[in-house]
Amino acid sequence: MPLTTRRRALTTLGAAVAAGVALPAGQALAGEHRHRPRPLWRAHAHNDYEHPRPLFDALDHRFGSVEADVFLVDGRLLVAHDAEDLDPSRTLESLYLEPLAARVRAHGGSVHRGHRRPFQLLIDLKTEGASTYLALHRRLRRHRHLFTTFAHGRVLPGPVTAVVSGDRAAREPLAAQRVRHAFYDGRLSDLDGRAPASFIPLISDNWNLHFTWQGAGPFPAAEQRRLRAIVHAAHARGRRVRFWATPDQPGPARDALWGALADAGVDHLNTDDLAGLRSFLERHRPR
Repeated sequence: MPLTTRRRALTTLGAAVAAGVALPAGQALAGEHRHRPRPLWRAHAHNDYEHPRPLFDALDHRFGSVEADVFLVDGRLLVAHDAEDLDPSRTLESLYLEPLAARVRAHGGSVHRGHRRPFQLLIDLKTEGASTYLALHRRLRRHRHLFTTFAHGRVLPGPVTAVVSGDRAAREPLAAQRVRHAFYDGRLSDLDGRAPASFIPLISDNWNLHFTWQGAGPFPAAEQRRLRAIVHAAHARGRRVRFWATPDQPGPARDALWGALADAGVDHLNTDDLAGLRSFLERHRPR
């Protein structure tokens, strides 16, 4: 492409992105999609809000999923790990909902430009589940065009899929809604339950409640079989799988456990170490 033509294309692209307008395919820069790194859909940013740039650090590392803990305080959803860390300026709206909406506008309808697969926002409710969820529902409804929606028996995909975790009292009001903009994070006890994937698309659980292996030495054969059986059962019902409380200190043990999870088909790998998981996923090819 001649230099003047390329400059003109860059100017057009920059103006469109700034205005939140999607360019027609013919106006995109030549080779743009071919050279753009693919999102790391398996990468889940646990306690994402504790990074220097919540959401944006994970997006810069091409993560496909982030987690935010929320407290309902005087009608506002504040993001923090513990109650003593609450800051009125750090709301779910300001840290996640508004930035995601702006990014989707700028990227022509997706969180990761050129990739239509929904980005996952896992929202962990730290205060009483029913009331916190109803407050959350009101926030999500304001951004309803951003979120995957369940409406009258159908799932309508959106750029972001919100999944509600944390206090289990949220389950009843979620299940009662005919139209909702969030889904429920199940546990292994829900694996064989009657709830469909349109309600529970994700099964998450504490690794240490079900497995003893921490990545050092051989993975016990019985635990390998159990892990694969869990993944197989979840996938047969259209669900994804995530474990929390897996080892997260850099080193061979963590890499071995991540490798076993990936090889077994676990859908989301949990970490606070964004760069470490990105590096692992870029070099690991599941067996």
